[in-house]
Amino acid sequence: MMFVSPSPINEEFLLAALDSPAMFIPTGPTPVSAGFPSPAEDYAQKRLDIKEYLVRNPISTFFFTVKGDSMQEADIFEGDVLVVDRSIKPVHGHLVVAFVNGERLVKRLSIRVGSVMLLAGHPKYPPLTLKERNDLEVWVVVIGNFKRIPA
Repeated sequence: MMFVSPSPINEEFLLAALDSPAMFIPTGPTPVSAGFPSPAEDYAQKRLDIKEYLVRNPISTFFFTVKGDSMQEADIFEGDVLVVDRSIKPVHGHLVVAFVNGERLVKRLSIRVGSVMLLAGHPKYPPLTLKERNDLEVWVVVIGNFKRIPA
Protein backbone atom coordinates (compact mmCIF):
# COMPACT_ATOMS: atom_id res chain seq x y z
CA MET A 1 0.00 0.00 0.00
CA MET A 2 1.21 3.45 -0.82
CA PHE A 3 0.04 6.81 0.38
CA VAL A 4 1.40 9.08 -2.30
CA SER A 5 1.06 12.69 -3.26
CA PRO A 6 -2.07 13.48 -5.21
CA SER A 7 -2.34 13.18 -8.92
CA PRO A 8 -4.07 16.04 -10.73
CA ILE A 9 -7.85 15.95 -10.41
CA ASN A 10 -10.22 17.19 -13.06
CA GLU A 11 -11.76 20.30 -11.48
CA GLU A 12 -15.28 19.42 -12.66
CA PHE A 13 -15.36 16.73 -9.94
CA LEU A 14 -14.63 18.92 -6.96
CA LEU A 15 -15.31 22.30 -5.52
CA ALA A 16 -12.81 23.93 -3.18
CA ALA A 17 -14.23 25.07 0.14
CA LEU A 18 -11.61 27.79 0.53
CA ASP A 19 -13.38 30.53 -1.38
CA SER A 20 -16.93 29.68 -0.44
CA PRO A 21 -18.74 32.41 1.45
CA ALA A 22 -20.16 31.87 4.91
CA MET A 23 -23.68 30.52 4.71
CA PHE A 24 -25.67 30.98 7.89
CA ILE A 25 -28.78 28.84 8.19
CA PRO A 26 -31.24 29.19 11.09
CA THR A 27 -31.25 26.36 13.61
CA GLY A 28 -33.64 25.52 16.40
CA PRO A 29 -32.62 26.31 19.98
CA THR A 30 -32.27 22.64 20.98
CA PRO A 31 -31.53 19.33 19.25
CA VAL A 32 -34.47 17.50 17.64
CA SER A 33 -35.66 14.49 19.63
CA ALA A 34 -35.72 11.22 17.69
CA GLY A 35 -37.64 9.61 20.54
CA PHE A 36 -40.34 11.07 22.79
CA PRO A 37 -41.26 14.61 21.71
CA SER A 38 -39.88 17.35 23.90
CA PRO A 39 -42.34 19.71 25.64
CA ALA A 40 -42.70 23.20 24.19
CA GLU A 41 -39.32 24.75 23.57
CA ASP A 42 -38.21 28.32 23.42
CA TYR A 43 -38.44 29.26 19.72
CA ALA A 44 -35.43 31.57 19.69
CA GLN A 45 -33.14 30.82 16.77
CA LYS A 46 -29.41 30.77 16.43
CA ARG A 47 -27.49 30.56 13.17
CA LEU A 48 -25.38 27.70 11.83
CA ASP A 49 -22.56 28.37 9.39
CA ILE A 50 -22.23 25.16 7.37
CA LYS A 51 -18.65 26.04 6.41
CA GLU A 52 -17.68 26.60 10.05
CA TYR A 53 -19.46 23.40 11.12
CA LEU A 54 -17.92 21.04 8.54
CA VAL A 55 -14.79 22.67 7.15
CA ARG A 56 -11.84 22.34 9.51
CA ASN A 57 -9.09 23.16 7.01
CA PRO A 58 -10.47 25.24 4.12
CA ILE A 59 -7.39 24.98 1.92
CA SER A 60 -7.53 21.17 1.99
CA THR A 61 -11.31 20.64 1.92
CA PHE A 62 -13.23 19.65 -1.19
CA PHE A 63 -16.64 18.31 -2.21
CA PHE A 64 -17.27 15.21 -4.35
CA THR A 65 -20.60 14.08 -5.78
CA VAL A 66 -21.27 10.36 -5.25
CA LYS A 67 -22.05 8.05 -8.13
CA GLY A 68 -23.11 4.46 -7.44
CA ASP A 69 -24.56 2.39 -4.62
CA SER A 70 -21.58 0.65 -3.04
CA MET A 71 -21.65 2.64 0.22
CA GLN A 72 -25.33 2.49 1.19
CA GLU A 73 -24.63 0.81 4.54
CA ALA A 74 -22.50 3.86 5.40
CA ASP A 75 -25.53 6.06 4.56
CA ILE A 76 -23.85 7.30 1.38
CA PHE A 77 -26.10 7.27 -1.69
CA GLU A 78 -25.92 8.31 -5.33
CA GLY A 79 -26.18 12.09 -5.63
CA ASP A 80 -24.89 12.79 -2.10
CA VAL A 81 -22.12 15.37 -1.83
CA LEU A 82 -19.19 14.24 0.30
CA VAL A 83 -17.10 16.73 2.23
CA VAL A 84 -13.49 15.53 2.20
CA ASP A 85 -10.30 16.78 3.87
CA ARG A 86 -6.78 16.13 2.52
CA SER A 87 -5.09 17.26 5.74
CA ILE A 88 -6.36 14.30 7.79
CA LYS A 89 -4.10 11.24 7.88
CA PRO A 90 -6.16 8.20 6.87
CA VAL A 91 -6.30 5.41 9.46
CA HIS A 92 -8.10 2.10 9.84
CA GLY A 93 -11.86 2.60 9.75
CA HIS A 94 -11.92 5.97 7.99
CA LEU A 95 -14.13 6.51 4.99
CA VAL A 96 -11.77 7.59 2.23
CA VAL A 97 -11.70 8.60 -1.40
CA ALA A 98 -8.96 6.53 -2.98
CA PHE A 99 -7.60 5.89 -6.44
CA VAL A 100 -7.04 2.22 -7.29
CA ASN A 101 -5.44 1.63 -10.65
CA GLY A 102 -6.65 5.07 -11.73
CA GLU A 103 -10.29 4.58 -10.63
CA ARG A 104 -11.66 6.92 -7.94
CA LEU A 105 -13.60 5.09 -5.20
CA VAL A 106 -15.20 5.95 -1.86
CA LYS A 107 -14.71 3.04 0.57
CA ARG A 108 -13.91 2.26 4.19
CA LEU A 109 -10.18 1.78 4.77
CA SER A 110 -9.21 -1.42 6.56
CA ILE A 111 -5.59 -1.78 7.66
CA ARG A 112 -4.66 -5.03 9.40
CA VAL A 113 -1.33 -6.70 9.94
CA GLY A 114 -0.27 -7.86 6.51
CA SER A 115 -3.29 -6.57 4.59
CA VAL A 116 -4.93 -3.40 3.35
CA MET A 117 -8.48 -3.51 2.07
CA LEU A 118 -11.07 -1.07 0.84
CA LEU A 119 -14.47 -2.16 2.10
CA ALA A 120 -17.75 -1.43 0.39
CA GLY A 121 -20.91 -0.70 2.30
CA HIS A 122 -23.14 -2.98 0.26
CA PRO A 123 -23.28 -6.79 0.25
CA LYS A 124 -23.08 -7.10 -3.54
CA TYR A 125 -19.59 -5.54 -3.56
CA PRO A 126 -16.75 -7.69 -2.19
CA PRO A 127 -13.82 -6.19 -0.28
CA LEU A 128 -11.01 -4.95 -2.49
CA THR A 129 -7.81 -6.49 -1.17
CA LEU A 130 -4.85 -4.41 -2.19
CA LYS A 131 -1.72 -6.18 -3.30
CA GLU A 132 1.68 -5.04 -4.50
CA ARG A 133 0.44 -4.90 -8.09
CA ASN A 134 -2.35 -2.46 -7.24
CA ASP A 135 -1.69 1.22 -7.67
CA LEU A 136 -3.28 2.76 -4.55
CA GLU A 137 -3.48 6.39 -3.61
CA VAL A 138 -5.58 7.25 -0.57
CA TRP A 139 -6.42 10.82 -1.51
CA VAL A 140 -8.75 12.21 1.18
CA VAL A 141 -10.72 11.34 4.30
CA VAL A 142 -14.49 11.84 4.21
CA ILE A 143 -15.61 14.20 7.00
CA GLY A 144 -19.20 14.92 6.02
CA ASN A 145 -22.06 14.15 3.69
CA PHE A 146 -24.81 16.36 2.25
CA LYS A 147 -27.92 14.62 1.00
CA ARG A 148 -31.34 15.60 -0.23
CA ILE A 149 -34.33 14.02 1.43
CA PRO A 150 -37.42 13.77 -0.75
CA ALA A 151 -40.18 16.05 0.49
